[in-house]
Amino acid sequence: MSITLTDQDKTTLRTAAYGAVTLMAAADAAGSPHKVATHGTIALASATGLVGHVLAEKTKDIKLDGKSVAEIADHVLPALTAAMSLLKQQDPAEAANFRNTVIVAIEAAARTRQGEPSPTMADVIRKITGALDGA
Repeated sequence: MSITLTDQDKTTLRTAAYGAVTLMAAADAAGSPHKVATHGTIALASATGLVGHVLAEKTKDIKLDGKSVAEIADHVLPALTAAMSLLKQQDPAEAANFRNTVIVAIEAAARTRQGEPSPTMADVIRKITGALDGA
């Protein structure tokens, strides 16, 4: 199945994926947010398929400049749900690829801590997963 994504669709995918990593880093402000962001971004850069191509495009269309975790979440969580919805409509396999890509990225981000993710990070993971599954 051929997927046609508009520039706005691509922006939504990038905002959702990179926003999920940004949200994880913001939730780990007391720990090592730079490591969280680095590990999550490396995972996103390893994506394949249409999702990998969209995430690899060099653009400046991602706006994730919130002053709090809540402000970032206000942009990211709806973008995750929207991204899943638009991909499911066009190609369920690519929607599954996107979901898996984001899950791998947030798991990579969470593994920068020794042991279990902090309660704060675990809560953000639940919210991200919920947004992915809410479509």
